[in-house]
Amino acid sequence: MREGRPLSFYILAFVFTLYVLFLYGPMLAIYVLSFQGPEGGLTFPMNGVSLTWFSKLFAGGGIVDIGAAFWRSLKLGLVVMMITVVFSVAAGMAFRKRFAGSAFLFYTAIASLIVPSIITSLGIALEFRVLDDAVKLHAADWGFPKLAEDWTTGMGLFTSGLGAHLTWTLPFGLLIMFAIFNRFDSRLEEAARDLGATPWQTFRHVVLPIILPSVVGIGLFGFTLSWDELARSSQAIGSVNTLPLELQGLTTTVTKPDIYALGTVTSAVSFLVIFAALFAIRALQKRQERQGSDAGSGLV
Repeated sequence: MREGRPLSFYILAFVFTLYVLFLYGPMLAIYVLSFQGPEGGLTFPMNGVSLTWFSKLFAGGGIVDIGAAFWRSLKLGLVVMMITVVFSVAAGMAFRKRFAGSAFLFYTAIASLIVPSIITSLGIALEFRVLDDAVKLHAADWGFPKLAEDWTTGMGLFTSGLGAHLTWTLPFGLLIMFAIFNRFDSRLEEAARDLGATPWQTFRHVVLPIILPSVVGIGLFGFTLSWDELARSSQAIGSVNTLPLELQGLTTTVTKPDIYALGTVTSAVSFLVIFAALFAIRALQKRQERQGSDAGSGLV
């Protein structure tokens, strides 16, 4: 005979259902309301169904140019993703061996995870203000009088903004690579070297194919962390805003459903990147499984 579920199960199931509704209900409401008709408002009931607010979102004009902010965030996120992947893999390979100052360098690299984000942003902004003052005061002495006259600031999307985002993404990438290489079988590299492979050939044909699913995961972290970063961008982004900064400003000024359309678009980009990364990771894992089975059958 089957025993019935205890009362505690139904209580916990009810609490969990409320939690899921609290967590995802507002998101679903925003997604639905973003498809309202031209006369739609910010609340239910919906007034028609259309793509009007999506077209207005990228039409430009109004208080801010959302389309431009969207592309700025997308380009910055892709650059951050590529740099995070390259530097994380390189650092992971370097830290596999002990070297002088490795402990100090490691703790310095991950310290930005502990420092409050707004402090990091203010610190980067201060550094660039000092740089701006130095250029304006001394560029003429260095033989660049035109630079001293025309210089405004070194802060920008791919200078201070890029640095601010990397202080957030690189420590995560480094920690992931540490976890991967802690369980990596170094005998595979030794076998490759015994067969005459160079260090680069060993990395390309042995190490990289094994760690590639994790590298894709690092890229996913790098992009998504940059895509929705707000606090570290607030003081260090320069004269232009990323999409999260524009969204923060619009929450106090916009009274139309185009802000809901913006939320739907940003969520769609995040989900697209996540599913693409998961698909790539699964494809790489299947490829490794096929190669392993082929190698096993060859030995038999």
